[in-house]
Amino acid sequence: MDVANRSNRPEVLGELNPSLRVPTLVLDDGRSLGESGAILWYFGEGTRFVPADPYERAQVLQWMFFEQYDLEPAIAVVRFWVKYSGRPEKFEPERPAKMEAGKRVLEALDRHFDGRAYAVGDSLTLADFALYGYTHVAPEGGFELEPYPAIGAWLRRVASEPGHVPIDA
Repeated sequence: MDVANRSNRPEVLGELNPSLRVPTLVLDDGRSLGESGAILWYFGEGTRFVPADPYERAQVLQWMFFEQYDLEPAIAVVRFWVKYSGRPEKFEPERPAKMEAGKRVLEALDRHFDGRAYAVGDSLTLADFALYGYTHVAPEGGFELEPYPAIGAWLRRVASEPGHVPIDA
């Protein structure tokens, strides 16, 4: 799917995802599932990445919601404008407010990761997957990560996990 030109979304995704957004997962049996957090949860259920403890499970969801409602609308949006839109000047009037929102997100994450290895508990969870996605590419949108040492340590820890694959697009 072309992330900039969305004109074919109704024909491609219309029957699969009511919001016409990517990602959209289509299962082997034809059922579809939209929204990255729902897709992560679907694949994570029953794995070591979803804690057994109900409170820790709720914390994982808390950080996944934070990613969708705070991190993605600031950091991912600016990254898209700057790197992929092909017309960053169009978004320049909105960029300073999004940059400020992104800095608040990074400050919150840095406070959270100060003194802890992972987002929830003592091991990698779906919360780390969700948060890592756009945080590790934040510099592509102009966000400096050097002022956030706890984020830096966490990013290195996640990147060292077996099977790690960075975003390359």
